[in-house]
Parts: sequence; C-alpha cells; structure tokens
Amino acid sequence: MIREKVAVRSAVDRAAGELVGLSTELHTRPETAWEEHHAAATVPDLLDRRGFTVTPAYLGLETAFLARYGSGPLRIALCAEYDALPGLGHACGHNLIAASSVGAALGLAEVADDLGLTVEVYGTPAEEGGGGKIEMLDRGAFRDVDLAMMVHPAPVDVAEARPFAVSHSRISYRGRSAHAAAYPEDGVNAADAFTVAQVAIGLLRQQLPSSSRVHGIVTSAGSAPNAIPEDASGRWYVRAESLAELAEIEPKVLRCFEAGALATGATLEIEAESKPYAEFRTDTRTLESYRANALELGREFAPGGLASRMNRASTDMGNVSQVLPAIHPYIGIGSLPATNHQREFAAHCVGAEAERALLDGAVALAWTGVDRAREGDRS
Repeated sequence: MIREKVAVRSAVDRAAGELVGLSTELHTRPETAWEEHHAAATVPDLLDRRGFTVTPAYLGLETAFLARYGSGPLRIALCAEYDALPGLGHACGHNLIAASSVGAALGLAEVADDLGLTVEVYGTPAEEGGGGKIEMLDRGAFRDVDLAMMVHPAPVDVAEARPFAVSHSRISYRGRSAHAAAYPEDGVNAADAFTVAQVAIGLLRQQLPSSSRVHGIVTSAGSAPNAIPEDASGRWYVRAESLAELAEIEPKVLRCFEAGALATGATLEIEAESKPYAEFRTDTRTLESYRANALELGREFAPGGLASRMNRASTDMGNVSQVLPAIHPYIGIGSLPATNHQREFAAHCVGAEAERALLDGAVALAWTGVDRAREGDRS
C-alpha cells in the first residue's frame, strides 16, 4: 500500500474515538432542517482543534460552515450533512455522514502538503427537503472545487447514486368555517379540497411514467369535528428521473390541487420549499476508485434488489454533481430488515456496525482523494 494511504488510515484510526463520539452526540440531539445549531457548532469544532480554518455561518447561512486545511492546487470537498427527520430523528443516518466526512478530511489533511491538496469540509444543512446545498451553490459555495464527495448510510453497500429529481411544495387551502350541523351551507371545507386533490392524484398516476413518485402528507386540516375546517395544509413531493421529466410531470400534479380548490371553492396557495433537486451525475473514474478502496477495506457491494434501492433516494447533492465532479456512494450498516426513514433504522445508526461503516467510509473517501491527487501527478 502506498505510504499516503497508510498515513491516511493511521490518522483516521487515531481520531476514531472522537469521530464515534461526534456521531453519537449528533444522534442523541437530532435537529431538523435549518435548525441544526448544535450540529453546526459541534461538527466544525473537531476540525478547528485539528488545525482547520473554520468559517461559521458560511455565506450568511446560520447552520452552514466551511472548514479548510492546506493550500494546494487540488481542492477536494467533503460534504457533511447533519439534519434529522421530523419525528424520526436520525432515521437517515446523517450523524454518520457528518462524522465520516470529518474523518475523511482529517485523513487527507495528514497528506495534504505531500499531495498538493486543499481539503474543504462543507457543513450542508437542510438536505431533508430544504435544499441546503442548492442555497449554498446559489451563494457561491463549491466554486473552483475539483471534486466533491460524501458517503451515505443504507442497509447495504451500493456504489452508484441514481437519485430521482424532486420538487418539494407546501400546499395550503383557505376556506370558511361554520357549524358543521347547524350552518353547514355557510362553510367552505378546506379539508375536502385535499380529499379531492388526492383522489385526482391517484387517478393521474395511471398516466405518469412508472418510475415517477408523487407523495405527501396533510399536516393540518381543522381543529374540531363540529366546525368545518377553514384551513388545511400539507407538504407534497414529486419525483422523476430527471429535471426535464419533472418539468413535464409537476404541472399535471399541481392541477390536481387546483381541482380541489375549484370543487370546494377554497383558495389555493402553493409554495416551493426549495429549488428542485437534480438527478445525480456521477464522476465514473472517481467512483471506480472509491469502489476499489472500499473492497480493499473488506466492504461488499450488494446486488440489485429491495435492499439496494436507497440509491434511488433524492438528494441536493445531485445539484452539486451538475456543476463539478462528485460521488455519493452508500455504505451499509447491517440494518435489515430496517431501511432508511424508519425508527428501527435510526436505532442502527449507532453501535458497532454503524461505527465500522463510519470509519470505513472515512478511509475509503480519503483514499479516493489520494488516488485523485496521484492521478494528477501522473498526468
């Protein structure tokens, strides 16, 4: 094994206790999108203590940060996600993502001077629906970066991310309350508007591409059974194979919400939660390097099937991949039959198997960065 990879592995091993502690700390204090104040302070603190220059509230975003080490011409970015799911905690394992990215950065920092690297860790809030990386891109993040990487927990290891493009919308209906028994004719039922919309969406699915997804929740719809609901609100996602396909599908779905307003007389407001997430453009050369490094560590990549489908989940890392080379592999934590976005998966995001995935992910990413730097030396 080349000496730089030995040095990287040694650096990650020395930091293992702190990395596991960081992951556990995040897991015990889950914070949802744009509210990750504790995480945005805790994650860069470890980097700061290891000699990284930290910029908090990066680009004016309170729960984002940038940590940088070295001054070499090759700029490698590690993305640290740390937001949790409302009501489910770290059921997507973002505590492990953050710790793995920090670990990879510490490993690369060990060889940054030898390889001509600038190592950057981007603290990226609000991946679970808020589009944090998109907002960061719009404000100038990742400019002139040569490669961006992260590793995401899943039931099993899958190398290539193939996420859907997705839009996230807040849907609100405004009607008029009335006594449901005495004066029902005076009411305009906002909850019924959602019922009409959901029936229309169910019928629309017959004419949508088989790979598309339309799903959502009603977050509020009245407060008393004897009062016609005057307000109803919800959150809805539309997913497609690409942004181009999403642009064709989404207007059809939005017309279903318009149907609910038309049928009931309620007024409708649709608000985008963020810009749409893009499909992922994988840098194949870098991914093959990651795959080889993960195999060297004893990881095993799963064949296709139910357990491997997490690679179809949407991510705002897709938008990053549209503007610079990027990879987003998935690393298994041995959670089956539990899968992402289940309480049982959150429970698997701490413990021995999760810790192994955390450290393997950190080393595999850092080794991939070493490979990228050495390719530059040979060119």
